[in-house]
Amino acid sequence: PEKEEPIIEEITYKRRKKKGLNKKSFEDLPVERIEYTLTEEEKICPICNNHLHQMSKEIRKELKVIPAQVVVVEHVKNIYACRNCEKENITTPIITAKMPNPVLPGSFVSPSLMAYTMHRKYSEAIPLYRQEKEYQNFGINLSRQNLANWIMYGANTWLKHLYNRMHGYLLKEPILHADETTMQVLNEEGKKPTSKSYMWLYTTGMYSNPIFLYEYQPSRAKKHPKKFLKGFNGFLQTDGYPGYNAVEDVTLVGCFAHARRGFTDTLKALPKDAT
Repeated sequence: PEKEEPIIEEITYKRRKKKGLNKKSFEDLPVERIEYTLTEEEKICPICNNHLHQMSKEIRKELKVIPAQVVVVEHVKNIYACRNCEKENITTPIITAKMPNPVLPGSFVSPSLMAYTMHRKYSEAIPLYRQEKEYQNFGINLSRQNLANWIMYGANTWLKHLYNRMHGYLLKEPILHADETTMQVLNEEGKKPTSKSYMWLYTTGMYSNPIFLYEYQPSRAKKHPKKFLKGFNGFLQTDGYPGYNAVEDVTLVGCFAHARRGFTDTLKALPKDAT
């Protein structure tokens, strides 16, 4: 406590602030060019009446946003038959052109509409009731119940293959982080809506390919991380929750951010004149 703190010299300087946007981020965008030229009548010099030539160009760039458009795509499957067999033979072969299967049988949702709904909800944090209202502004009535059903069907039918593939890569990593957080679930069988449920998160380290996998479970039981991380045998960093002690064949690693909390809380509780 008696040791003097080192003297810190603060050096400040001024620099001119750069104006405009970072135009390097525009380099990969498609370019729409609009040329403005003079008519033949205007290409006459106002002084000597001789023909004008193009001296140079002045270019002004703008960012143009094309709003989302909703169109109806009709998949028309043509069916063919043989005229000759209709006249000469007893049976007539009927051949149908191939057509891709729908992303959801019996529904008018397309892959792009399903993906767009998912992206807006989970990447842009736009809830379904607001998406429902935006579609109404387009003149289209899409209920949030339909949107929710599309998301669940797409996740359970299509995205689960990607999820399982990422899970396989996750277990091969040398370092993983794990944590869990509380949430409330409505209409869950055997539980009150006010009771706690848990979303578990497993992620790779900062020097690996980024993989973030969420797993919902109704409880905080130790069996959940034990089952999810079966086959992983690297370093597992957690916040110290004892439930992770059940994970087999791993080396548990603590977290400095959690370790320092006790010290910071203690320092805050000390009197002002304490050393």
